[in-house]
Order: sequence, then structure tokens, then C-alpha cells
Amino acid sequence: MKLKGYSIRRESIKLIEIQKFSEAEFKNFVEKSKWTQFNHHTAKNKFYRDFIGNKQILNWSDIPVLTKGDLQKPIKEILTQGVTGSNVFRNNTSGSSGTPFYFAKDKSNHARTWALILNRYARHGIEYGKSLQARFYGIPLTGIKYYKEKLKDYFSARVRFPIFDLSDEKLNQFTEVFKKRKFEYINGYTSSLVLYASYLIDKNIVLKDICPSLKVCFPTSEMCSRFDRLILEKGFGVKVVNEYGCAEMDVLAFEDENFDWIMSNENVYFEILDESGEILPEGSEGRLIITSLFNKAMPFIRYELGDIASLKGYKNNHTILQNLIGRTNEFAILPDGRKVPALTFYYITKTLIQEKFKIKEFVIKQTSIYDFVFEYVAEDILEEHVTAKIQLAMDEYLAPGLKSHFIRMSSIQRTKSGKFKQFYNLVNN
Repeated sequence: MKLKGYSIRRESIKLIEIQKFSEAEFKNFVEKSKWTQFNHHTAKNKFYRDFIGNKQILNWSDIPVLTKGDLQKPIKEILTQGVTGSNVFRNNTSGSSGTPFYFAKDKSNHARTWALILNRYARHGIEYGKSLQARFYGIPLTGIKYYKEKLKDYFSARVRFPIFDLSDEKLNQFTEVFKKRKFEYINGYTSSLVLYASYLIDKNIVLKDICPSLKVCFPTSEMCSRFDRLILEKGFGVKVVNEYGCAEMDVLAFEDENFDWIMSNENVYFEILDESGEILPEGSEGRLIITSLFNKAMPFIRYELGDIASLKGYKNNHTILQNLIGRTNEFAILPDGRKVPALTFYYITKTLIQEKFKIKEFVIKQTSIYDFVFEYVAEDILEEHVTAKIQLAMDEYLAPGLKSHFIRMSSIQRTKSGKFKQFYNLVNN
């Protein structure tokens, strides 16, 4: 990144200075930064001026909320004046929200994101780029992109464990690597890590026993429930630290030493809104709206990420992420009209399945307001008493009269990147 003009060292120094602010200084810094961003993009970005239109902006809440759909345009149309494809970091979202788009971040902003990541890792005794990482991610299988990823792995001190084949034979090979290398931390997709941890538990292996240098596990990219966390802690034998972020913006929250999810207030301004756009009080669940305090390339101002969350308190100039419920498109719809977060729904089944029954993976698909299909990977077909317990839990915690259907699969399909989505609402499709 240094060779490409990303000065992480410079941004790290700026970050440390911000973290020294008093509470009053910090609040003034955030207020000034968010309005500077708004004024910059309204002055220099035609797309954003057209988006604001003739609306009179007197207060921050007067600024209209920007959605992913608003940004689904050719990237040249949404770049701010003075920005070109050659002087920014460009990428695209994964499309897990159903609304993929291309985005850009100016180089200092992208370096600032990495400065924050390194800062958060250091809190847990990890020196990114020097501490050896076991990386459970996807990777392009051929071509120049494959070699680019391998080169990045080399310079970032990480060993990649490709997640497209997670058979017992492959997981055994992974375990042999851990016996030989001094890994300090694990980073990867939650579902893949949970699968590997479950394999280790089944084999009566604790990963830290065979790799004593291991310190911590950072699940990422997918929701990590408290049940997932228990499995990871048991299988790996190290603490599990949750992070939360989005590719187009920043790392948004990271657990500290006390496992509080501290928000990235140094880089991002956060709001929680209700369905009508009104700002909700502390502790209320609603739409998470975020503003980049530094991205000069694109106007991520009052941007709706698509997640439902609640925030609380203030700790050393950081808001605390109290609860992350999930994507707005990840809700089960019940016959009485209620919308239930998918996490609530499959926590019940996950507890039953992973603690008592030998199921490796499963996905839930709601096909009607009454019907839920469970596709699962297991050595044997689920016995009737197992499915009956799951049905009973659905009746008790969701609504009586729901129908569950169980289909045994040889494997669960992942996205091209290797990510795993555990709930699909097909009712509206």
C-alpha cells in the first residue's frame, strides 16, 4: 500500500492525536468534520447536488438519506470533482444486501481506514503485517487476481486457508498446518470458522493445544452469534473478538479488551433512525445511518447501510454498539404480519442443532408466510424427534402453525467469494 501512495503511518499519527481529545473536543471535531464533508460534496459533486435538489438544509436532519440504490450508477457519475480513477481506491460491494455497486475512497481516507484497523488489532496484542495470520477466506482460483492475493498474503504475513473445500480431509490438512506454524491469530468468514471449530470439537482437539502461539480469533464478514462464539472459543481455545464493517465505508465497530463493541467514531458519524426518518433515542433499535468524516471521493453522507442496530452510552469518546440485529432484508414475515429478525429465528434452531445433533451446516429459506425450508449438511438424515423439537421451538418462540420442511444436502452453496448466507426470505420474490 505504501508503494501505491497510501500513507498508513501518517494517518496513524493523526488517529492517535484524535484519540487524545477531551470529550468536548471530540464532539466538536465530529460536528465540524461531518459538515465539512457535506459542504465539500455539495460544492464539487453534481450527482450529490442533484440528489439534494432544492431541499433547504438548515439542520443535519434535513439532509436526505442516501441508499445503496441511489449509488447504483456508473462510478464516473458519482465521483466528486478532482477525483479520477487513478488517484483513488476503487472496489465494489459484494452484493450480499441485494444491491451491489462500485465505490471509491480517496487514498488518505483508505489509509485512515487501515490505520484504525491496525489500532484496534493492537489492543489485542496483534501487530498486523508481522503477527502471523491464519486467513480463512476465498481466493480467485486462477489468473492474475490469484497471484495478487498471494502477493498480498506474503506482505501481510498471512497463510491462506481456502474455504471452498471444507471436507473433513481438507480440515485435517488445515490442522496439520497449525501444528507446524506459529500463528498468532485467525481471521475469516464466521461460517467457515464455526465449521472448522465444530470439526475440532468432534475430534477432541483444541487448536491452541497444538498451536500454543495462537492468541485470538477475529470472525468477519458474516454475523457471529453468541452461539457461534461459544463454538469458536471451545474449538480454538482462544478469545473471540467481533468486528463489524462494510467494504464501502470503514470498520464500523470492534470489540475492545472488555468486549464492548466500540464504534469507529474517529472516522464515522452514526445515527439510528426509525422508518419515517426520525432520529431515535439511545438504546432504540432502528436503521443504522452512517456518514464518512473524511472520504473526499464520494458522498457517503447520511448513508443507509441496510442494517438494524441499537447504540448506547459513551466510552472514551466512543459510542457502544449495543445490538446488531442484521440486514433489513433478513427478516422472517409471520402470518400475523410481524417481522422477526432472522437471527432470532435461527438462534433457536442453531442451539438445538449444533449442541445436540451432528449437523455441519444449514440454511433456512422462508418460502411462504407459513413455510420454512431447512437445508442441512449431515452424515445422517435428521430423526423425527429432532425435527419435532425444532418445530416445537418455532411454535413457542415464533408463532404456532408454522410448517418446517427438512432437506438433507451434500453441500451448502456459497457466494463466489466464499461467503455464506444463512437465511433467505423468498416470500416477496
